[in-house]
Amino acid sequence: MSITGPRILVVEDERAISEPLAKLLARDGFEVTVAATVADALAEFSSLPPDLILLDLNLPDGDGRDVAREIRRSSGVPIIMLTARGTETDRIVGLEIGADDYVVKPFSSAEVIARIRAVLRRSEAHREREDEDLGEPVVVDELRIDPSTHRAFLGKQELDLSLKEFDLLYELARNAGNVVSRDDLMTRVWDENWFGSTKTLDVHIGWLRRKLGDDANEPRWIETVRGVGFRFAGGDGSAES
Repeated sequence: MSITGPRILVVEDERAISEPLAKLLARDGFEVTVAATVADALAEFSSLPPDLILLDLNLPDGDGRDVAREIRRSSGVPIIMLTARGTETDRIVGLEIGADDYVVKPFSSAEVIARIRAVLRRSEAHREREDEDLGEPVVVDELRIDPSTHRAFLGKQELDLSLKEFDLLYELARNAGNVVSRDDLMTRVWDENWFGSTKTLDVHIGWLRRKLGDDANEPRWIETVRGVGFRFAGGDGSAES
């Protein structure tokens, strides 16, 4: 019986890109499916969920961001965004829709494979951490974070958090009162093999602050320790552990 590698869904309408990319990935041991439209991508995902998605943003029947948003409603499958532009704004948009990484066109085969393997490692490490962390909820003042259900509540209001936002909040809250360095947060939440800029950490901290109703200038929850990292304080601004 043959053993297949991780399943990759390539969502790309340009055959000049998708066909050689699919052959390349297949030669490297991956099981590859190609979808050229939003509709086909969602149908393929529902039929046989992949282990990772390579997602182009410009598709003939819609925007790749719509694919990511729909998938993120029910799944944390890793998504690597394919973009023709490499500006910071484009990267932040990718993060905002739930992408785990990005590759700028034109890209080399070695880079694509390296990023796929790195993201798959992070995904596996995340699952292992979830197994380890299935313990008692973390409670800080009116904030309650339950790793067993992957839900967080501020008072009676449930917070709408992405997977990365939840992991980041949980890591900060369970170390409440202590400074957690930027390097430790990147290693714990994104993995030591993260290719991109640590700017993504600042972006996610900003999103968490907004969802917590926090103010970076007068923080109640997340304090910036300049040059080091972040400290999670109580909702009254205290940093009790």
